[in-house]
Amino acid sequence: MPNIKSAKKRVLITKKKNARNRSDRSKVNNAIKAFNKAIDSANIEEAERLLPITMSIIDKGVTAGILHKNAAANKKSALSKRISDIKSGKVTVTVKKDNKTIAAEKARAAKEAREAARAEFRAKQQEKEADKAEQKKKKATKEKEKVAEEKPKKEKAPKKSKKAETAEDAPKAE
Repeated sequence: MPNIKSAKKRVLITKKKNARNRSDRSKVNNAIKAFNKAIDSANIEEAERLLPITMSIIDKGVTAGILHKNAAANKKSALSKRISDIKSGKVTVTVKKDNKTIAAEKARAAKEAREAARAEFRAKQQEKEADKAEQKKKKATKEKEKVAEEKPKKEKAPKKSKKAETAEDAPKAE
C-alpha cells in the first residue's frame, strides 16, 4: 500500500477505471458472442438484427479505449463478412451441438425408450389379466353346466295369481 497521498488516490482511481474497463470489455465480448450464437443456431434474421447493435457496441469500446480502432475495424469486418457469406450461400451453417446438448438428447431418448418399454409391459399385463378373467368366466360357466346336468330341474306348475283364481271360481255371466 502506498504511503503518499497522491499515490493512494491513484490506486483508488485505477481500481475504478479497471472496473469500468472490465465491464465495457465484457459488453463488447457478450455482444459478439450473441451475434455468433445467432449465426451458429441458423437464426439469420436474429443475426441481421444484432449486427448494427454489435457494431455500435464495438465502436463504443473504441471511444472508451477498450479496443484499438484497427482491431475494432477487423472485428466488424469479420462479423459482416460472416453474415454476408451465409446470405450469399458461400458458407452453410451447420448447427453445432455441445456435449451438454448431446447428453441431454441421449437422456431424453433413453427416457422415451423406458416409457415405451413400460407401456408395452403394462399392455401385456392387462392382456394377461383379461385372459385370466376370461378363463375364470369359462370355468364358472362349465361348472354351472355340470351342476345343471347333475340335478334335473323339477317342473313346477305355474302359480296362479289370486285374481285369476277368483275369476275362475266365479260363474261367468253370459
